[in-house]
Amino acid sequence: MKSRMPFEPQGVIPACLLPFKSNMEIDEKAFRSHLCDLAAVEGISAITINAHSMEVHALSIKEQAKTLEISLDEIGSDIPLVHGVYADGSANAAEIAKQAEAGGARCLLVFPPNTLAMGGQMRPEMAIRHFETIAEATELPIILFQYPMAPGLGYPIDTLLKICERVPQIRAIKDWCNDAALHERHIRELKSLSSPVNTLSTHSAWLLSSLVQGCDGLLSGAGSVIANLQVALFEAFKKGNLEEARSLNDRIYPTVRAFYDAPFLDMHNRMKEALHYLGRLPEAHVRPPLMKLTDSEIKKIRHCMDAAGLSHNTVYQKVA
Repeated sequence: MKSRMPFEPQGVIPACLLPFKSNMEIDEKAFRSHLCDLAAVEGISAITINAHSMEVHALSIKEQAKTLEISLDEIGSDIPLVHGVYADGSANAAEIAKQAEAGGARCLLVFPPNTLAMGGQMRPEMAIRHFETIAEATELPIILFQYPMAPGLGYPIDTLLKICERVPQIRAIKDWCNDAALHERHIRELKSLSSPVNTLSTHSAWLLSSLVQGCDGLLSGAGSVIANLQVALFEAFKKGNLEEARSLNDRIYPTVRAFYDAPFLDMHNRMKEALHYLGRLPEAHVRPPLMKLTDSEIKKIRHCMDAAGLSHNTVYQKVA
């Protein structure tokens, strides 16, 4: 299935969660409800599935195809779906990309292969070929997921620019470099390419600062809980209303503490607990190796949701 029209990755793109039952099977009813909640948020430009927020590391290829099928059936094609490509092998990544395109996805979010953590930054040709292999398998636009440099999965800026030049299907990066100076350099240098590439921030812990630096949008798992606040912040900044943006950022800040305090790996686990507390998920189960949060942390999350002014048993209300 080919895309009906080109999709330009920009604006506010929440990455949704994937509810599970207590037996670890996908809770299709809860997933459909969650998708509908997100799709109802006025101002989002797409929804991301099969990414970190959906615990893609614990999903089979068959399950990823099923979640795409459910997503399209529930929200239709009016809101584009960005499909994660999480695989260590380039051939496997290409197969996921082909499956996503055939299933109706409109864009790909390509994760770095974990293999590259073992010195891949010294072999840029590997990363370049990985993206070329995926691009040869699909016509979909690509969002490159840029990781922090320290763990070895981030692409050095020279490599990043070469990948984008060699693979014109890359239309944006999801920037998680965790370095404000490098983030700004990414934004500036990607804009200066012969075919400019957008920068989508996933620096949810300092989102307002990231917007000030000039990014073209945001792609974040926090949008599974606060998509309406993210849209309001993005629109306030675009209008040049810094006072309103700061006020919205003050509301968002308690959710930053709820989701992104150490250990970082529990961020989407915490988002599920937040949605359960807010009455938007029936249960908050995660697949191993993730584990249930402690009672004290769940209590903290609830306190943070209250501090952010988020309402119980209401969906993503438009921010006044």
